[in-house]
Amino acid sequence: MSSGGPTSSTSTTPTASAAIALPTTTRRRVADGPMDASAVSTAVPTNINNVSKINQDLVVSSSTDEDEESDPTGNGGAVSGSGSGSHVHSNHYSPVIKYLLLRRRVFFCIPEAWLLSVRSGRSLGRKILGTLTLMAVVSVFLTFAFLGGHVDVGYGVKRTEGRLLILKTNNDDWKVAQRAVAEEDQAARPKRIFERLSFSESESESSMPKRLLDEHSTIPGIWMKPSSDDFNKCITRPKNRIRTGSKTNGYLLVHANGGLNQMRTGICDMVAVAKIMNATLVLPYLDHESFWTDPSGFKDIFDWRHFIEVLTDDIEIIEYLPTRYAAKKPLLKAPISWSKASYYRREMIPLLKEHKVIKFTHTDSRLANNGLAISIQRLRCRANYVGLRYTKEIEDLGKVLVNRLKKNGNPYIALHLRYEKDMLAFTGCSHNLTAEEDAELRDMRYNVKHWKEKEIDSEERRLQGGCPFSPREAALFLKAMGYPSTTTIYIVAGEIYGSNSMAAFRSEYPNVFSHNTLATEEELDPFRPYQNRLAALDYIVALESDVFVYTYDGNMAKAVQGHRRFEGFRKTINPDRQNFVKLVDLFDKGDISWEEFSSEVRTLHSDRLGAPYVRQIGEAPRLEENFYANPFPGCICNNSQEQIASLKSDARRSIRKLYLLIEPRSSEASVVIQQADMECLLA
Repeated sequence: MSSGGPTSSTSTTPTASAAIALPTTTRRRVADGPMDASAVSTAVPTNINNVSKINQDLVVSSSTDEDEESDPTGNGGAVSGSGSGSHVHSNHYSPVIKYLLLRRRVFFCIPEAWLLSVRSGRSLGRKILGTLTLMAVVSVFLTFAFLGGHVDVGYGVKRTEGRLLILKTNNDDWKVAQRAVAEEDQAARPKRIFERLSFSESESESSMPKRLLDEHSTIPGIWMKPSSDDFNKCITRPKNRIRTGSKTNGYLLVHANGGLNQMRTGICDMVAVAKIMNATLVLPYLDHESFWTDPSGFKDIFDWRHFIEVLTDDIEIIEYLPTRYAAKKPLLKAPISWSKASYYRREMIPLLKEHKVIKFTHTDSRLANNGLAISIQRLRCRANYVGLRYTKEIEDLGKVLVNRLKKNGNPYIALHLRYEKDMLAFTGCSHNLTAEEDAELRDMRYNVKHWKEKEIDSEERRLQGGCPFSPREAALFLKAMGYPSTTTIYIVAGEIYGSNSMAAFRSEYPNVFSHNTLATEEELDPFRPYQNRLAALDYIVALESDVFVYTYDGNMAKAVQGHRRFEGFRKTINPDRQNFVKLVDLFDKGDISWEEFSSEVRTLHSDRLGAPYVRQIGEAPRLEENFYANPFPGCICNNSQEQIASLKSDARRSIRKLYLLIEPRSSEASVVIQQADMECLLA
C-alpha cells in the first residue's frame, strides 16, 4: 500500500488477548478525522516503530523510596505479546488516539506504544484521564528543568592555588566583565587621580543605588558578597532523631581546652558525641591554663540556659552531676583525634556503661570532619550557630560596637591580624621585627614545652606561606584589593607585637579601631581582665562585618569564616600568603610596578572571596578542610540542584505509576517505562 494514502475504512475490534497492537514499520500518514484524500496529504507524518516481542515474564513495581536512584524490576504475572506482523490502520483507533498520534512530536517524551495501548472500551475514559495527567506531570518536569538550566553551580568546578573547589554561576560573567573594564580604566589613570576618584566616590556611597555604586566604585564589587542565591541553611532536626527520653548510658564530663574558638568548636563536637553515646552531657568546663589564663567559666561567656533549651530535643544537658555521682571519681579519657562515630560506639559506650561517669580531658578535633551521618553534622551546626549564644552582656556590647562602626551606613572590614606574640613565637616568624624582639620570641618558644618545633627559619617559613601577614603586608594587600584609605577597619586580635609594627598600617589606613579604642572605659571595664570575653566581642564584630579578612588560618579564622558561610556566604577574603609575599618582595625590589602588583593581587584572589564550594576532603584528617570552616555540605544545601533532582525523581515515579494504572497487566510495561525514563532524561 502507498505510504501516504488513506487506509481501508473498515474497522476491526482488537482481540482481548492482545496487550498492545503491534504496528508495522511502514511509515504512513494518519488522518485527523474524516478527510478527503487532499486533506490527508497535508497531515503531519508520525513514525510508528516496531515494538519487540517480549518472550520473558516481566512485572514492574513502583517504588516509594525517596532516595531511589534506579528502576527496580521484579517477577510477577506476565502477559505475552501477540500479533507479530499485523498491520495498523488509522481507522482502527478512536479519534482521540489518532489526535494524540498526530501530535506525538509535541509530546515527544510519550512513547508511541503508550498511545497505542489506550483502546476503546469501558475503561477508555480512565485511560485518557491517566494519559492527560501524565502529560501534565511531564510538562511541569520539563518546565522546571529548563528554568533551572541556567544554574550550573556544582557542575562547573575550578581548582585554585588554595586547592579549593569553587562553584561557578553565570552571575560571575557579569562580575568578570565589570572587573576587566575597571582594570583597564585603572591602568589608564595616574595613581593620585585614581585615589582622589576613590575618595570622592566613597563619600557618595549612601546616596547612590547599589547597582550604580558597583559600576562607579574604584573596583566593582569590593563590598559585594559572592553570589549564593541558590544556597540556604538546612539544620532542621529530623523527626526520627528527636530524643525519646530513653535511659541514659551515663554522664559525660568534658574539659574544653585551648582558646575561646577552639573550645567553642570542641564543645559542639562533644554535643554530637553525647548524642552518639546516648550520654547525658554536663555543662562543659573551660580551660583556665592556656596562654591567656582566663578564669571565666561556661556561664560567664555563654547563655547556658539557652544552650540547654535549644538542644533539649537532641540530648540531655544538666548543670551539675546528680548527687549520687558527685563524689564518684570519673574515668579520665582523651579521645583519639578525628574519630568517627564507630569509635565512640565501639570503644566508649562500653566504658560509659561500666563506669557511669567519664571525663574527656581534651575536646579539640576529637570528631571527624567527614564520614558522619547528616543528622550528626546538622546537630554540630545547631549547637554552634544556634545553641552557643554569648551572654546578654557580651551580645549587647558587641551590637554597640557594630553600630558604631556602621555609623552613617558606612561598611567596614574586620581584619584578623594575627600578628600577636604567642602566634609569632609558635610559628617562628620574625619578619620586620628587631633582633631583640626575635630573641624574645625564640625564648618563649623554647619555654613552652608542648610546642614541638623549636628551630625555625623565619624567612623560609614566610616564603612557604606559613607566617601571618605583618601589618605592612596587610595594608599592601587591602590597598591592592581596591579598598580606599578612608575604609573603616576593625582589628580582630589581641595586642599587636612589635614596637612600631602598626605605624606602616596606620599610614595607609588611619580609620583603624579595636575593642580598646571603640568602647568606652566604662563599657570595657567588666571585660578587660578576661581575654576570652574580649575574644567573644571580637567574634561578634567579625561575624557582622561587611568584609572579613584573615591573615592566618587560626581557630578564630576557621570559626568566623564558617559562621559567615552559614549566614549567607558573607564576603570573606582568604589571602594566598605564599604567592602574595612573593609579589611583595618583587614590588619592594622594584621588579614590578604598583599597577602590576595590584593587578596580580586581584587576579590571584578573584576566587578566594568566600563563594560557595564543597568542603575539601584530604588524604588524612589533618589535611582536610575543617568542618567548622566550611559546613557545606552538611548544614548548607543547594536549592537548585535539590529541586531539579527531586523533580526528576518525582517525574520518573509518576511515569511508572501512571503507566501501571493504565496498563497494570501489560508485559511490555517494563520496556515502555525504561523507554520513557530515557527519553525524558535526554529531553
